[in-house]
Amino acid sequence: MSEVTVEKKRKTPGGEKDSKKKRKKTEVGLKSAKKQLSWTNKQRVLVFCARGITFHARHLMNDIRVLLPHSKTDSKLERKEGLFAINEICEMKNCNMAMFFEMRKKLDLYMWLSMVPNGPSARFLVQNVHTMDELRLTGNHLKGSRPLLTFDKSFDENPHLSLLKEMFKQAFGTPNVHPKSKPFYDHVLGLTYLDGRIWFRNYQIADEKEGGLVEVGPRFCLWLIKIFSGSFSGEVIYENPTYKSPNQYRTELKMEASMRYKIKAQKKEQKVEAEIIPKEDELDEIFHTITQNELKAV
Repeated sequence: MSEVTVEKKRKTPGGEKDSKKKRKKTEVGLKSAKKQLSWTNKQRVLVFCARGITFHARHLMNDIRVLLPHSKTDSKLERKEGLFAINEICEMKNCNMAMFFEMRKKLDLYMWLSMVPNGPSARFLVQNVHTMDELRLTGNHLKGSRPLLTFDKSFDENPHLSLLKEMFKQAFGTPNVHPKSKPFYDHVLGLTYLDGRIWFRNYQIADEKEGGLVEVGPRFCLWLIKIFSGSFSGEVIYENPTYKSPNQYRTELKMEASMRYKIKAQKKEQKVEAEIIPKEDELDEIFHTITQNELKAV
């Protein structure tokens, strides 16, 4: 029997170096892929309110929190504390943006949107509020999914609206690969500028091919009041000339009601003055009996 001899290949020092280089390249490629999939945009929005807010406004705030997986919450701000204390709260919560709701006279809801800590910040009057529970629409989308933001063409034409557009992008745009977000798009957030106000709508993408949309909610309208250079402070960059405060609007309604009452009262007085006094009938004197006093006078 002939013995079969197997010669073992000797490892050269050059081959070991090549294998090490390949391993390093694969490790670097894996690290770069992990970096691409890592959470780089650390955008966080603090969404909370002041004490004294109504249940309707609180439900709206909770609906906005559901739409923003990158949002954080905090307890209600006391009335004694000023708005500048929100910057300190954002620093403690590691948030670089704040959305703050406050109520006046249990009637008027205001919203602050601020870039912390250097600004700018904008103040809005919130109108036409309709929450998800109130509307009960047929649309639905997953919680935490990333939205598609759509803006009207007027946001590019006006400089103050272009600034607000960038602020809305950072507030409502969910960062990529966020731990609490879903990695796909299934709803659209529409911001439209009409009649001097910004109208907010949330739609579900029902049909991707035909572009069918179904409204989900909530609905609300933002009326811009002022834009400040700093965070909750600073110089006024822009002031809305068409803005009318709710107190002024209510006084005008009362004045119109009082004017309507005055006009009605004047018409009644004119009717009483214009009443025709009946003339005396000439035949009434035929049956008149002459008294003794009348004879003496004659």
